[in-house]
Amino acid sequence: MGVILDVRNVTVRFGGVIALDDVSFKVSQGEFLCLIGPNGAGKTTMMRAITGVIKPLRAQVLLSGRDISRLPTYLRARRGLALTHQIVRPFASMTVLDNVALAAGHRLLGRIITSMTSMDRSAARRQARRYLELVGIADAANKSVIGQPLGVKKRLEVARALALEPKVLLLDEPLAGLNSVEAARLADTVAGINRQGLTVVMIEHNLGEVLRVCQRLVVLNNGFKIADGPPADVMRNHTVRAAYVGKENQNAAP
Repeated sequence: MGVILDVRNVTVRFGGVIALDDVSFKVSQGEFLCLIGPNGAGKTTMMRAITGVIKPLRAQVLLSGRDISRLPTYLRARRGLALTHQIVRPFASMTVLDNVALAAGHRLLGRIITSMTSMDRSAARRQARRYLELVGIADAANKSVIGQPLGVKKRLEVARALALEPKVLLLDEPLAGLNSVEAARLADTVAGINRQGLTVVMIEHNLGEVLRVCQRLVVLNNGFKIADGPPADVMRNHTVRAAYVGKENQNAAP
């Protein structure tokens, strides 16, 4: 398959600290790639650099062969990037359905004010319901976001990103805060979305679920890429085990 996302030489500095140092990787069309590493490795910084939330010292980002490096975040989203966030912040005054319909309307109509005030939002609402069904929370569609459990809100975040009809879905720790059953179910949902053809790049600390659902791993440590390849091969890498698995084991030690 062809390369859909080509990330080249990303270098990010915060003051005197280099958060990412000349990191490059490619993602093929339809691939499910996981970006892993210990805390502070530069994973979220990488996602923000790809989407234009932060300005790297140096970087080139190509989406479907087109250079989007100089585009602002909203134009990168229009070109086909959608990012979910670890901390979910839906519109609390809206229902679950309306949260997704707003994203769908923005995609269809191009202007957020128009999508909120249009007399006929039926198309956006139909799309929104389809995405809620896809992530498994259609039964909560007409309920207020307030009071919904974290598992529902996490799935809502994914549905809102899907409503933008992205070429590449970027997920920042979607399983964080979920119990083992909820995490496994959401991981299965994301894997199912990927099997339908959508390219997925996911940051995740839940190594068990990462190894179960991801097709390829890119490992960061202290701002450097230290491995890139199939999960089984990467996890046999001594550098990865020392930098990533070793730290997890140390944290779990009494």
